[in-house]
Amino acid sequence: MQSTRRSFAAKLSAVAVGAAVATLPLFAQAADTIKVGILHSLSGTMAISETVLKDVALMTIDEINAKGGVMGKKLEPVVVDPASNWPLFAEKAKQLIDQDKVAAVFGCWTSVSRKSVLPVFEEKNSLLFYPVQYEGEELSKNVFYTGAAPNQQAIPAVEYLMSKDGGSAKRFVLLGTDYVYPRTTNKILRAFLKAKGVADADIMEDYTPFGHSDYQSIIAKIKKFASEGKKTAVVSTINGDSNVPFYKELGNQGLKATDVPVVAFSVGEEELRGVDTKPLVGHLAAWNYFMSIKSPANTEFVKKWSDYAKARGIAGHKDRPLTNDPMEATYIGMHMWAKAVEKAKSTDTDKVIAAMAGQTMPAPGGFTSTMDKENHHLHKPVFIGEIKADGQFNVVWKTKGPVVADPWSDYIAENKGKKNVPAKK
Repeated sequence: MQSTRRSFAAKLSAVAVGAAVATLPLFAQAADTIKVGILHSLSGTMAISETVLKDVALMTIDEINAKGGVMGKKLEPVVVDPASNWPLFAEKAKQLIDQDKVAAVFGCWTSVSRKSVLPVFEEKNSLLFYPVQYEGEELSKNVFYTGAAPNQQAIPAVEYLMSKDGGSAKRFVLLGTDYVYPRTTNKILRAFLKAKGVADADIMEDYTPFGHSDYQSIIAKIKKFASEGKKTAVVSTINGDSNVPFYKELGNQGLKATDVPVVAFSVGEEELRGVDTKPLVGHLAAWNYFMSIKSPANTEFVKKWSDYAKARGIAGHKDRPLTNDPMEATYIGMHMWAKAVEKAKSTDTDKVIAAMAGQTMPAPGGFTSTMDKENHHLHKPVFIGEIKADGQFNVVWKTKGPVVADPWSDYIAENKGKKNVPAKK
């Protein structure tokens, strides 16, 4: 810049030089911020789940900026809407990296959206923080997975259903939305159930497309399957706004938790907001965080969110702003990234990756979250909660402490020998 300026000064008139100098504050102003991308569906079938993640990301940015920003610079959010359109996620990711020059991206919910953007982040050596539970079977240098791996959600949930406390289930319905996360998770669960002696005849597997709304015949099939003699449980990997008609039909057909308990992996406080939860009391969800958890860190987190949401008119349940698991994972991931940038004294991807290893944070869930030193996953506690009439969850089971993620499931034969360390590219 200095040599360029000198050459301009030598060649241009004083007026031209003055004009050039007048533009410098604009460049200085741009350099005073660090841009971060927010890549969530704000329209389409996944907006029911993802919009609030955009909002909590903006809240977290405000919180970080209020404390001085990162490296003395304010964070500047760049929000885009990939509109529940999986190829559009990749286009928006390229836009954020190439045009907007963001230092990192926080986003995606479905695994198909994450798979869509993964080649973009790897090719451009940029960073994605992914805040939702997923199927594992992936480990990228350019992704930090702040949601749960299968051994931090799916496996413990099914173990609970098989236990005496969980109802001693012997038959299982694996019901999901038709894409990679449910199918891969159910592949792992089939292998797990087989290892536990459950016969194929005692497993029913069914899928519906994104946005599916008519669950009448599927609930009828589940009731018939459950009537065949053995205690039956449903494992739901339904995603997005299909959860609303699914749970409504569950209530319509009187499928109570005492008869056939449903444990969901993608239903939290936010998804239940539009449903009459009274007929659903006792059905289950497995997460690494619930709003109802009692801890000083969670009390603070819920209050921060409540104040932020009310000030901006963000909808809640009966005027009560809601928090959920992916919101907590977003919050943790953003704060850890900010700490890593401060530690690295740089937003350079490779330097930040190195600085992320071993980052810790007192999590709203009541435990200290730790970023694994090698596998880019958080060590997370596991909670199983029962739906209450008010749409909150009563925790009925939890691990003694955080569980270390196992991205490559031990129940998949081809995973033998795979290392839980991202390959360098």
